[in-house]
Amino acid sequence: MADCGCEMEAKNAAERKTLRLLMAVNAAMFLIEITTGLLAHSTALLADALDMLADATVYGISLAAVGGSKQGKARAALMSGTFQITLAILVLVDVIRRFIWGSNPESFWMMGIGAIALLANIYCLLQISKHRRGEVHMRASWIFSRNDVIANLGVIIAGVLVWWLNSRLPDLVIGLLITGLVLRGGIDIIRDATGERSQPDSF
Repeated sequence: MADCGCEMEAKNAAERKTLRLLMAVNAAMFLIEITTGLLAHSTALLADALDMLADATVYGISLAAVGGSKQGKARAALMSGTFQITLAILVLVDVIRRFIWGSNPESFWMMGIGAIALLANIYCLLQISKHRRGEVHMRASWIFSRNDVIANLGVIIAGVLVWWLNSRLPDLVIGLLITGLVLRGGIDIIRDATGERSQPDSF
């Protein structure tokens, strides 16, 4: 009896549902964090906001790749990694700018918004975890969600240190570390996608 493809279609439908959910959550958190980051003069919040934007874009790219060929999914992952690295460089420029010209981050905004973002991304991580051993585009999405949780913890820690030490340096340092995390994630995804592209599609 020929394979009706029902199992594959169910798998694709599950991936699409998860990616749509993650894209919506990250897009909403980007708007919240970019607004509060600007109001609070926080490099860490701005870095996390751009990470959210990168992730929302990545989930959109991955969503378009669902049901496609292995090579198409690898190309989607490669685009995702490249986009994430580009945003990391932009955040790095902002960190340097604020280090030179100064900033006055608001610690309580950082802690409050960081905590909300943490809860949102823990939810996202739980949703994507069941796909972490899947194909390359879904593995890329899991890496992004994992990095988001780490970055959110960093924002909260930065807020506590800014308040405790009455210094802007923790905000800049955590912003720099988040940038490094985003950069590392992009490099890992490109490496994974490059390996996948070297393999032929299976039929």
